[in-house]
Amino acid sequence: METAPFFKSAVSLEEIPILSVSEISQTLKRFVEGNFNKLRVQGEISGLKRHTSGHSYFALKDKDAVLDGICWRGTVLGITLEEGLEVIVQGRLTTYPGRSKYQIVIESAKAAGQGALLKLLMERKAKLETEGLFQRKRALPKFPNRIGIITSPTGAVIQDILHRLNDRYPCQVIIWPVLVQGPGAAEQVANAINGFNKLPPHQLPDLLIVARGGGSLEDLWTFNEENVVRSAANSQIPIISAIGHETDTTLIDYASDLRAPTPTAAAELATPVLSQILYTLELYSDRSKSLMNRHLQNQLVHVTGLSRGLPDPKILLETATIRLDDWVERFNFAQLSLLKNKCNLLVNASLRLCHPKQTLDMAMTQFKQQNQNFIKSFTHYFDKYEQNLRIISMCLEQSSYQRVLERGFCWVSDGENIITSAYDLSQHIEQTISLNFADGEVKIKPHLV
Repeated sequence: METAPFFKSAVSLEEIPILSVSEISQTLKRFVEGNFNKLRVQGEISGLKRHTSGHSYFALKDKDAVLDGICWRGTVLGITLEEGLEVIVQGRLTTYPGRSKYQIVIESAKAAGQGALLKLLMERKAKLETEGLFQRKRALPKFPNRIGIITSPTGAVIQDILHRLNDRYPCQVIIWPVLVQGPGAAEQVANAINGFNKLPPHQLPDLLIVARGGGSLEDLWTFNEENVVRSAANSQIPIISAIGHETDTTLIDYASDLRAPTPTAAAELATPVLSQILYTLELYSDRSKSLMNRHLQNQLVHVTGLSRGLPDPKILLETATIRLDDWVERFNFAQLSLLKNKCNLLVNASLRLCHPKQTLDMAMTQFKQQNQNFIKSFTHYFDKYEQNLRIISMCLEQSSYQRVLERGFCWVSDGENIITSAYDLSQHIEQTISLNFADGEVKIKPHLV
């Protein structure tokens, strides 16, 4: 490894070159990137931060040292970076002259052994269980018309499921092909679950099966990813998870409505056996026919027994006919008797009636008599009141002030007001007053004596 000239030993201080900060930073950058352009590092992720730009910043640490790390947006990793996860990363070292730092740019990563993955799995399970994503369990449809399958389009899994469905319960199947392992698999599975839920109602499946064959914990890690588990928990369509073998367990199993030990078992749990259904229906049909025939026979026997206890209809009709004739005869007799009675009442009433002319003459005589009585009473009434009016008129005439004046009296006024006292007269000494006698008026001007 060749060293830069200014890193060689110098005889004296004067021969050591003077470098700028930028020069030493660029020299270190070239040295680090040229000698550490590909390396693998094992450490625990600490201080993980995901920037809004999509880049991830964190540190890899062990018990003695810390190494900064960067994962650029768009970099496809084998796993999802998690705080505290021990990983083995592959990348290249670089420096950042602006802060005199060196760091590793991550190009790929994997968990450092099953222990780290199991620890991450337990922590993620506890977190999602606390959010309540594992609590909802719905009943599966008994007779699904349309089933959606999310799995790899190649391999034995899809063939096993289709073969089992055709044997048991042929129905419409919609296959959504996805990757079940490796980079991008989790996004495809989550998008498939969400995509099925967004289909139009007439295309919406009655049931979803998420299936994959067996494998190691790393191979099945796609179905432990948080976005896959959340999509399964939020699905409006019931889901059967069939991941791996019977001993394999993933987080999607807890979020699904039912877990199947194998993909073939998922097909069996999703559908009934058509032949058994047809046999059961045929058995029920035969039993229904037998019960109906037995019921009809019992009813026939019952009706026959009742018919024996009924009298002959002809006899019943003859009795009713005789009764009807008797009622008709009695009705005619009653009708004639009623008419005769009414005629007698009418004749008797007519005999008590007077001739209209006689009634009118009697009324006229009564009217004339009452008219004369009224005239006599009216005349007597007016004569009485006329006499009372004459008496009142005479009293009024006798009480008139004119008669008082004729007896030698007079009344005094000042032209507007009547003077009734000596005091009032003393108030009109300088005024002309009027003396009103029976035969006229005299004006005088009083003087005090």
